[in-house]
Amino acid sequence: MHYAPGWVEPRARLEPTAVWSLVLGILGLGPAALVLAAVAFRRLAARHTRGRGLAIAGAVLGVVGTVALVVAVTVAVLTAMATRPLPTDVPAARDARAQQLVTGNCVLSLPDDGPVDTVRVVPCAEEHEAQVVTEFLFATDAVWPGQQSADARVARACVLDANEIEAGVRTVTWSPTERSWSDGDRVGLCLAVVDGGGVTGSFLDGTAELS
Repeated sequence: MHYAPGWVEPRARLEPTAVWSLVLGILGLGPAALVLAAVAFRRLAARHTRGRGLAIAGAVLGVVGTVALVVAVTVAVLTAMATRPLPTDVPAARDARAQQLVTGNCVLSLPDDGPVDTVRVVPCAEEHEAQVVTEFLFATDAVWPGQQSADARVARACVLDANEIEAGVRTVTWSPTERSWSDGDRVGLCLAVVDGGGVTGSFLDGTAELS
């Protein structure tokens, strides 16, 4: 006697785009995973293939990866904008981080002693209290020398002429901190300062006037 089993419908083929959407989602390629998941959903319906669960998982991972990518790009752009050097003389008053200052920038007023984060930079034609007159560049491969040593190196590059000293101008130095050094900061600043402000013009081109 022979046994004849009933006819069983062949199992549907696995949709390859669903598989690849999941793979790319696991690899963190969010946008690509989303695109392949969308293609997979269309093909699942048109070809009657299987893999809907894989496509859903790929879509979920694609969304997560895409959001993470957007956040990372946004942070990178904001960081770049926050550290981009200013022009020598800004066209309008603005707040800036100390690491953005360059020789020629005029600062409305000096912050209190201690770590310097954000300062108000103004056009030098407007009244201000200080101006960056010198930059000291540490070697990019230099080892952190300690705060006192870093301050001393920047201070040695901070020199005024006799007329400026006679007019009551003094110097203030801003050097990298250990924290900013670890972030790649290798620039020290020398500022010419007139206590109380009232300076217009620039010390660099001899147009500075003290009220």
